[in-house]
Amino acid sequence: MSYPISTTRHSLAHIMAQSVKSLYPDVKLAIGPDIENGFYYDFDFGETKFEESALKDIEKKMKNIIKQNQKFEHSTMPIDEAIAFLESKGESYKVEMARDLKTSGETEIGFYRNVTQQGQEVFVDMCRGPHVEKTIEINENIFKLDKIAGAYWKGDAKREMLTRIYAFAYETREELDAHLKMLEEAKKRDHRILGKKLKLFTISDLVGAGLPLMQPKGMIIRKAIEDYLWELHAERGYSRVWTPHLAKEALYECSGHAGHYMDDMFSVKGGSSGEGFYVKPMNCPHHMQLFADNQFSYRDMPIRYFEPATVYRDEKSGQLSGLTRVRSITQDDGHLFCRVDQIKAEVSTIVDIIKNFYTTFGLMEGYWVSLSVRDPANPEKYLGGDDVWKIAEGALEEAAKDNGLNYKRMEGEAAFYGPKLDFMFKDAIGREWQLATIQCDFNLPNRFELSFINTIGEKERPVVIHRAIAGSLERFMGIMIEHFAGTFPLWLAPVQTVVVPVSENFIGYAEEVQNALKKAGIRSELDSSNDGLNKKVRNAETAHTNYILVVGEKEMNEKSVAVRNYKTKEQSDMKLDIFIENIQKEIENKGL
Repeated sequence: MSYPISTTRHSLAHIMAQSVKSLYPDVKLAIGPDIENGFYYDFDFGETKFEESALKDIEKKMKNIIKQNQKFEHSTMPIDEAIAFLESKGESYKVEMARDLKTSGETEIGFYRNVTQQGQEVFVDMCRGPHVEKTIEINENIFKLDKIAGAYWKGDAKREMLTRIYAFAYETREELDAHLKMLEEAKKRDHRILGKKLKLFTISDLVGAGLPLMQPKGMIIRKAIEDYLWELHAERGYSRVWTPHLAKEALYECSGHAGHYMDDMFSVKGGSSGEGFYVKPMNCPHHMQLFADNQFSYRDMPIRYFEPATVYRDEKSGQLSGLTRVRSITQDDGHLFCRVDQIKAEVSTIVDIIKNFYTTFGLMEGYWVSLSVRDPANPEKYLGGDDVWKIAEGALEEAAKDNGLNYKRMEGEAAFYGPKLDFMFKDAIGREWQLATIQCDFNLPNRFELSFINTIGEKERPVVIHRAIAGSLERFMGIMIEHFAGTFPLWLAPVQTVVVPVSENFIGYAEEVQNALKKAGIRSELDSSNDGLNKKVRNAETAHTNYILVVGEKEMNEKSVAVRNYKTKEQSDMKLDIFIENIQKEIENKGL
């Protein structure tokens, strides 16, 4: 019998719990769902120290259980009887879950029992299912236990810390092998390792977790991305703005974030004034104030603001990682204020920016877009009138069609304040990332009582469109470091060429070459060290330098350079002026 992969993964989570329980009888079970790429289960090992090395024994035990051809038998119990049963088993986490279900109105609890061919019950777990009918129906070669991690019970940092065991599972061994191969490649591309090796950014314990520092080379990359983003916006009618990093609590009371988002915000107090402020977690409330301080008419609309600004969010320390999960988040933020009848055109303009940007980075192949719209069964969950929602959803979908986007309509995925388009891209090794987003917002214009004068001289609410192209510059940089494996396109590379004289006799000519390159606006370094030629070349390759220019007697006499292309490994001889002309064209064209 064929089962959905989610059913197989869920069954494997159940088998893993049985395996762990058999090896560690005192362990307490928490939850074990199927997830993307596999499954996990949370355990409380109590005083027992659990090491990752034990995963091999657990996996071996799981395969043995599969071979035993145990049956999954489903049954239910009245909820009070189920709670008593779980208490008798000492399963405190299951008891708590059952009591929560009782509070929510459930009257019975489902269980799955594992029964041997001889009819002996060997394991039982509280579970809704579904599961496969028999363990033998699972191919023992389609899963692999991955790692352990800490996980708070119910995601609450004030509750017990449990041990989570992650595993991968796919429909075929080939798919599993492909995923494991991708993970091996990902390790080689880890931006935290490459960032340190290439001196792009620094994480300092004295500065604080999640607050990366940009080294000069990293800043070159960051500035090049930011400049390119502004170039794409400037030619499409955006105005650049700036807003401070602090704001009074009153701003967030007006925006609605106070009371709902404060736990994720940093508060500060003036040393002499004693005034209290919050460090901004997003730019949109500030941008609302810029719009509000003007008297716009329908002729002025749309108003487009662009600000690559750093915001701060108190992310959990255990979730912080290099550049991809930080507390200081520089958003390439933009908000535009438009009439309802302008939504489609403005969305198309943003889509055009997104297409240009991600084509340049080589990420448009295999992308898709989530068109997130309302849940039609629960319209009361959303802010704004039905007529405006229909127009906004229709405008987003028409823009998606007109721009040839590969989109899927996702009902119930809209934010409460409006529909959105989320762009999903795959990197060089097939990992999917949600990066760009376009969101319609009916909420903030209402809360801040924004208006413009319409065609009949009356005040009318604008629609706010939030858009981010790269998203977080830090996260985007981390993804790009891994996407390009540290070897960046020439226009983005911190060091575009390195000049290597074959001996000290040719340092003079090497300096002449270096000066010509710098004069031409090319980021170049000169290796005038006492190292031998082979070591100098290896050093340049270790630094992932795009072009290595070796110069000796022949090159000096001919005013040329011996060019080594690090990416293609090609070698050629070229007149210096021709090389400069070619490299300038490559930089200007932003080629990959």
